[in-house]
Parts: sequence; structure tokens; C-alpha cells
Amino acid sequence: MNEDVVQVAKDLLGKVIVTKIDGITTSGIITETEAYAGITDKASHAYGGRRTNRTEIMYARGGVAYVYLCYGIHHLFNVVTNVQDIPHAVLIRAIEPVKGIDAMLQRRKKTKLQPQLTSGPGAMSMALGIHTSHTGLSLAKGIITIHDEGLSVEDIIATTRIGVDYAKEDALLPYRFYIEGNKFISKP
Repeated sequence: MNEDVVQVAKDLLGKVIVTKIDGITTSGIITETEAYAGITDKASHAYGGRRTNRTEIMYARGGVAYVYLCYGIHHLFNVVTNVQDIPHAVLIRAIEPVKGIDAMLQRRKKTKLQPQLTSGPGAMSMALGIHTSHTGLSLAKGIITIHDEGLSVEDIIATTRIGVDYAKEDALLPYRFYIEGNKFISKP
């Protein structure tokens, strides 16, 4: 566990996320993340200590998945990062596909590999087969895992998060991170 959710969001860049769903393995290099600093962050689902059926998993010990439904259609995948009862999470916004590209194309109803396949958190989750039913799963083993393959990330761009204007001054925090020059990132 790491108490600095912003550092975790940066550290996840270059890591490899792997899914093993229905006998199909897909993977990709994490290229874009956003940090959400729990009860003090107006953009966080746990802001002010909010605890609901949906957000309760954010209060779990780090290393588990938090997947929620956005606009009733997009399944957005987050990594819970802190100790028990500190609801920090990192949204994984985009990956660069590595394995299982044919399966990703099929899941996304696409015909060729382009950045839109896995750029944006909803597209990324769909391509990897991630669903809200995966909330609470350990990311150390099983269906969804995150691995350090030793990829070096030199240049990280920090900017404001996407789609959190309701968070007022917290919307201006530089909590979105992406690998400079990588084409597999979402469009603000």
C-alpha cells in the first residue's frame, strides 16, 4: 500500500494490466491514469466520507478493483490504493494493447488496431472485458492482475482530470497522468 495516491497514479504508468476472462487473455501497458484522493477530494466518489453500496469497496485495503457504471453504459476500472478505511483510488484511463488484440477488437466491434480501441476508461474496460461484477476482486491474482514488467517510463505529463468540473477547485488539480508521446491516451 502507498498513502500517496498521486504517486501511485504515476507509478502505474508503464505497468501491464492482464485480464483472463472466459478463457481469453488480454493485456496492455497502462498509459494514462487519474488519482482520486478520497474524502478530501471533491471529485472522488468518497468525498466527505460518503459510503454507499457502490463506494464501500473504496474503503477496503488497497490492491482490489473498484469498477463502477458511468452514464449507465461505461464500466470504469479503478485500483483501490491505500490502507483500510482510506478511500483512495486510481482510475485507469487508457492502455496500449499488447496481447489478445483480436479479442479486444471483437469486444469493441472494431476492425483494426487504432488508439480509440483502448483510449478512454470505458473503451479500455470494454476491450479488456472488465465489468462492474469485477468490483472487489484482488488485483494480485485471478481475473484481473497488474504486473511490473520492468518497462521504464521517463516522461510523464501531469494535467487536470477529465469530466470532473463539478469538483470546483479540485477539478483544477493536476491529478491526470499520461506517458508523453504515447498515442493510446484519451482525448480531453
